[in-house]
Amino acid sequence: MEWITQLFPALRYGFMQNALLAVVMIAPVMGLLGTMAVNSRMAFFSDALGHSALTGIALGVALGIDQPVICMLAFGLFLALVITRIKNANTQSADTIIAVCSAGAMALGLAILSRGGGFAKYSQILVGDILGVSPSDLLSLLVVLVAVVGLWLYLSNALMLISVNRPLAASRGIPAAVYEYVFVGVVAVAVMLAIQWIGILLINALLILPAAAARNIARNMRQYHLLSVGIALVCCVGGLFLAFEMDIAAGAAIVMLCALCFAATYLVRGRLGGR
Repeated sequence: MEWITQLFPALRYGFMQNALLAVVMIAPVMGLLGTMAVNSRMAFFSDALGHSALTGIALGVALGIDQPVICMLAFGLFLALVITRIKNANTQSADTIIAVCSAGAMALGLAILSRGGGFAKYSQILVGDILGVSPSDLLSLLVVLVAVVGLWLYLSNALMLISVNRPLAASRGIPAAVYEYVFVGVVAVAVMLAIQWIGILLINALLILPAAAARNIARNMRQYHLLSVGIALVCCVGGLFLAFEMDIAAGAAIVMLCALCFAATYLVRGRLGGR
């Protein structure tokens, strides 16, 4: 292992080793879930969930619960199911519903947390802190990674058909509503766990940009999924080391690399004549 620390001096520090393990587990989760979010035109869905994290924390403070993650997960799941239920009722467009829920959740969270000028101590959640990952956090991320991969192997084909042609999926006996609820629930859990380290302001970009970049150049669904995961991994690991060397926020460095990958693949797609 000594040669690794010689090649990457940053890994001499325990917090960097934990952060590296964390991003290696976060990246595949976001890469996989992002492909379906992009296909289903739910690019702002994780943004709404991110904003709801503030409300989850606020409710935890109001109820005297010491573990904010529990409240974040509970409220995130609740909001995800509510958005999906209203969207399926076809009373409004998905974008409108998500925007309303996102704004409402953010305002409620800010209103509760800012009472008495106390929001400053919660501002870290806006940008996250990947360097603060603990061994217990790594275990939680491992459980989420295994669960997401398992569910993806089981549900991906059905979810893809639902996103492309919902009536056809129903004609084949696929319970579209159930699968959709499972999907948004998994996204909610993944987003709420990752928010602590990536930040509310950046979590949506990490979910969407790798998948959007992969879609620019992928020729089939297999390539789409593999490229999305690969781009997420490269950007997360590269962003972590870039942040260490430049002394900037890791979440920001990761998302900047994701944006550069999207720009590069967009240009490549343009030269190839698009798809």
